[in-house]
Amino acid sequence: LIKRESTMATILVVDDEKPIQDMLRTVLESNGYRVLIAGNGFEGLLIHRRNTIDVTIMDLIMPDTDGIEMISKLMEMSPDAKIIAMTGASGDMNFLDVAKQCGVRRVVTKPFDLDELLSVVHEELARESSPSTTPAPVTQPVKSGA
Repeated sequence: LIKRESTMATILVVDDEKPIQDMLRTVLESNGYRVLIAGNGFEGLLIHRRNTIDVTIMDLIMPDTDGIEMISKLMEMSPDAKIIAMTGASGDMNFLDVAKQCGVRRVVTKPFDLDELLSVVHEELARESSPSTTPAPVTQPVKSGA
């Protein structure tokens, strides 16, 4: 995996699947990031309110508060929030499209290539917090490298 230098940015992972939480925690922490975990959207919003979050990686399909609902609430709280949306089912492209309409700039599909996900995180961290009046193009979903 790619090792990147980090200034201890804080990444919030919101996913209801423990294996995904554990994998992302391990990979992100080994790359120098501080990682907070939420098992659903409600927990994610609470953690986001109580912490300074640099990037949120969020599953779109979860119990309680789905990712789309959380994205809407999060963008109300913090319009410059950097959110990477992810989903597992190929039929969930509608959710990814809605996520983009809600302000998400980056989306990934599960299963994802960890190096590519790290690149997306790095790019989001490098992005200016105050976007210019011309919106940046939305990237294509990151595909699994097999």
